[in-house]
Amino acid sequence: MKIRRILATAVAVAVTTPAVALSVTPAFADTKPDTKPAAQTPAKPTVKELEKALAEAEKAHDAAVAAERAAYEAVEAAVSDTAPLTVAAKAARKAADDAAAAKTAADKAVTDAQTALDALTEEATEAERTAAEKALADAKTAAATAATTATTTEAEAEAADELADDARVAAFKALSKAQNATKEALAAVTAAEAALERAKKEEEENPGGGDGCLDEPGLTTVVKGLPSKVTAGTATTFSVRVTNGTDKHLDQVITYAGVHATDKSGAKDIAKYLKLTWSTAASPKWQAVDGDHYIDDAIGALKPGEKADIKLRLDVDAKTPAGQGLTFIAGDYLNEDGTCGLTPDAAVNEFDIEAAAGKPTPKPTPKPSTSTTAPAAGNGVTPQGSGTSVPATTTSSTLAATGSSDATTQLALASGAAVALGAGAMFLVRRRKTGADA
Repeated sequence: MKIRRILATAVAVAVTTPAVALSVTPAFADTKPDTKPAAQTPAKPTVKELEKALAEAEKAHDAAVAAERAAYEAVEAAVSDTAPLTVAAKAARKAADDAAAAKTAADKAVTDAQTALDALTEEATEAERTAAEKALADAKTAAATAATTATTTEAEAEAADELADDARVAAFKALSKAQNATKEALAAVTAAEAALERAKKEEEENPGGGDGCLDEPGLTTVVKGLPSKVTAGTATTFSVRVTNGTDKHLDQVITYAGVHATDKSGAKDIAKYLKLTWSTAASPKWQAVDGDHYIDDAIGALKPGEKADIKLRLDVDAKTPAGQGLTFIAGDYLNEDGTCGLTPDAAVNEFDIEAAAGKPTPKPTPKPSTSTTAPAAGNGVTPQGSGTSVPATTTSSTLAATGSSDATTQLALASGAAVALGAGAMFLVRRRKTGADA
C-alpha cells in the first residue's frame, strides 16, 4: 500500500522549500489536544459496490436531464403568446382598455350636456330646459357607471398580468433548479467514475487487498508533558496516551515513537545524540525503543473506549549541539483475524535543544550490562523531569509554530521538518506495505 498523498506532498514542500513550511505552521500553534471523540472509519466500498453506485448516479443524471428538458419546454410554453394565462391577460387588458375608452366618452358626454344646458337662453321654453337638465343627469349617471367599470376591469387586467408574469417566473425558477440538479447529478457521476477508477487501480496494484491496513481515526495518540525546551546532558520524561475510540476490540496495539533533530543551521542531523526509552505500570523498567522505532509490548489489547498510558524518556547526550528536535508518535493495531489499522495522523511535537553550559564532563566507561534500563542520573545525564506540560498538537505531518522571531532558527526548524517528515514518510511507507507485522 502506498504512502498517503498528503504526507508525500508535505515532505516534498519541506525538503524543496523550507520557507513554505514556516508559512503554514502558525495555523497549528494551538497547544490544546483535540478532545472530540474520533469518528468511526466507514467500511471501504468494493469495486462491485462502486460500479453499482456509478450506475445509480448515471440513472439519476439521465432523469435530471429529462427533467431539465421538460422544464425548458415549460418555459417556452409560459412565454408563448398562446399560453392560457397570457391569452387571459390579453383579454382582460382589452376589456380594461375598452372600459377606459367608454369612461372617456361618458365623461365627454357629461361635459357636452353641461355645455348645452349652459347655452340655453331666457327665451328657451320650460320643456327645453327640462330636457337639457335630464340629458345632463343621464350623462352623469352613465359616466359614473363607466368609471366603476373601468376601475374594475383595470384591476382585473392587472391581476391577470400578474398571474401570467408569476407563471413565467415560476417556469424560469423551475428551469434553473432543474439545471442545477443536472450539474449536481453530473458531478456525482464524475465522482463515482473517479472512485471506481481508483478502486480498480488499487485492486490491480494490491490484488485481494489483504496486505494493507486502513486508516482508523478512532485510534488516537496524545502526547503530554513534553517541554518546549530541553538541555544537552539532561533527561526528560513525558507520556503518551493511546485510546481505542472505536467500537471494536483491538487485539494488539503497537506504538511508534521516533525522535529527530537538527542543529541550528538545519543542515546537520543530530538525532544520534537523542535516545528514547519507555516504561509502563506493568513494565516499570526503562526499555529501549526498537530499531524500527516501535514499542511492541507496551500495550497489548484494548477494548472499545479503553486507554493505555506509556511513559517515555528522552535522553539528550551532553555533547548535543544546540538545535531543534521533533517527536513523531503514531499507532497501529493488528487483530487475530488479520485486519489491521493505522492512526491517520501522527502527533508531531517540536522542542528547542540548548547546548550544555561549559565543557561537558566525559562520561565514565559503562560496564557491560544486559539490562534494558535507560542511563540513570549521574551517568552524564541529569534528570530534567517532565517540565511544563505542553500538550501535543495532532497534525497531518505539520509542525507547530515555534513563536521564534529568529529567521535562522525558523529556517533550521523548517529543515528539521524536512528530516522529520521524510522519516515519517519512510515509516508510513513501510508500515503500509507490511501492515502491523512491520
